[in-house]
Amino acid sequence: MAAAIKKIEIKRLPVQAYEGLRDVLRSGDLIFCSGSYAFSGLIQKFTGSVWSHVGIIYRDETLGRVFILESETGIGVRLVPLSKYLRDYHGRRRPYRGQIVIGRLEPGLDDDQVRVAVSFGMDLLTKPYDNWEILRIAMRILFRRGRRYRDRKFICSELVDECFNAADVKFTRPDNYISPDDIWRNERVVMQGRVL
Repeated sequence: MAAAIKKIEIKRLPVQAYEGLRDVLRSGDLIFCSGSYAFSGLIQKFTGSVWSHVGIIYRDETLGRVFILESETGIGVRLVPLSKYLRDYHGRRRPYRGQIVIGRLEPGLDDDQVRVAVSFGMDLLTKPYDNWEILRIAMRILFRRGRRYRDRKFICSELVDECFNAADVKFTRPDNYISPDDIWRNERVVMQGRVL
């Protein structure tokens, strides 16, 4: 299990050069982000965690590229090159503002599980981000209510949870939401290193 970690501990981890880490990344690996943006701070506060975002690594050997399958605020479900996070996040010609850590499920996923999880996520490309879900999560926590319905909008951790669930990988989670930290604390997640 990836142990609970503080932001200062993440900042102390050595940053591995992307060029060196890129060759060992596998489809199905997880990317955990600890952002320094206002919305990231809200997520961290509501969930009591350093993590504000999670996505799935997809390695396309034909293209020779490493992508992140994620649900992004204001954009929705998308596939974006990992290198974009590191060099030109959101077209601003600077890297993602925060820290990025890679995790891997151990034992690892078999090829069929990876195919199912990633294919499930690809089928959801362009589905909208659930802009109100963070507020609804706060209300469910406050009033101790479970989720009443499932729509086809996603926050990042819901997307990851549903993709892995399709591949018969279950993350332990509270009844009313799943956060990036719930995925991080899964007994099978092992930290691979910090890339930013």
